[in-house]
Amino acid sequence: MLRVAIVGCGKIADSHASQIRRIPGCEIVGVCDKEPLMARQLYERFPVKRCFDDLNELLNEARPNVVHITTPPQSHFEIARCCLERGCHVYVEKPFTVDEDEARRLIALANEKSLKVTAGHDDQFRPAARRLRTLTQSGFLGNGPVHMESYYCYELAPSGYSGAVLRDKRHWVRRLPGKLLHNIISHGVSRIAEYLTSESPHIIAFGFVSPFLKGMGESEIIDELRVIISEEEHTTAYFTFSSQMRPSLHQFRIYGAKNGLILDQDQETLIKLRGVKLKSYLEPFVAPAIIAKQHLGNVLANARSFLARDFHMKSGMKYLIESFYRSILQNTPVPIPYREILLTARIMDAIFAQLDARQSRVESHDQIAVHAAQSN
Repeated sequence: MLRVAIVGCGKIADSHASQIRRIPGCEIVGVCDKEPLMARQLYERFPVKRCFDDLNELLNEARPNVVHITTPPQSHFEIARCCLERGCHVYVEKPFTVDEDEARRLIALANEKSLKVTAGHDDQFRPAARRLRTLTQSGFLGNGPVHMESYYCYELAPSGYSGAVLRDKRHWVRRLPGKLLHNIISHGVSRIAEYLTSESPHIIAFGFVSPFLKGMGESEIIDELRVIISEEEHTTAYFTFSSQMRPSLHQFRIYGAKNGLILDQDQETLIKLRGVKLKSYLEPFVAPAIIAKQHLGNVLANARSFLARDFHMKSGMKYLIESFYRSILQNTPVPIPYREILLTARIMDAIFAQLDARQSRVESHDQIAVHAAQSN
């Protein structure tokens, strides 16, 4: 029986507890939060053996084999380091750490201790995403991807998580290097990182505060981001994050020299794009029928998953957790290679560095303009 603990008992911890319950051969031996009431409420709503408000007490008394870290990102490194030092495998919610340096140090420590870690990139393990991975590995695209496009939209709402971030100027999200972006974009960036071969791709990033947020008096939270990623004379990719574009997409498009694929996370569909067009007038008639047949196939696949009770919002998380546990018990490779975790962090570091540099130039220009106006 695998003994599991959860550190951090906020909203996302509910999803972890729910999915762990679905996996045979494991039990939640403890939950922990520095706010005792938060730990208590999770303990009372799920089959958990004990609750704690101190990490060391959890590790000493519950003696977990695996710890899920679902706290704010600023604390991920220290909590994960402590758990690894005490001999626990670690599942860290996204973003894995605040920056690449912390990620590299955690992975090095895990290797030193012969332990395993993974990042909460669960969207990459939803059913359609797994089908996409199988096709790309089988050579459907040809000799690897030529170009990729990742869209990850986020709808701002006055209530809930985003509303709290906008209202509270001291919210922990605002203290992240990338603020709101930092806590969200790893899902979309990691899709691209999975298929890059270069360790240091070229990054060009542009971000701004939308007119919508500016109208609310917001000047710090960047909610529109466009990124170009390129490998030397090889693969290119676009990443788009937006709170305003409609429809609000969660899509991944990947194109090879032979064929292409379109993954729609919201619709849980995967569409194959033929690399060769049909001749003459067959293309506008037969091609749409082929696409329609694929959509019907996706409907049937989703229906089968639903009837098997495996069609839910966090099915990707269940699959990732289960795969991670299997890698621990059978000593097999982790479900997310460490190079992908590091590359995702490296790309995010580059994005935030460019956004900070641009903001500094704008502020410097504004100060010069103000000084000139005062002089006159």
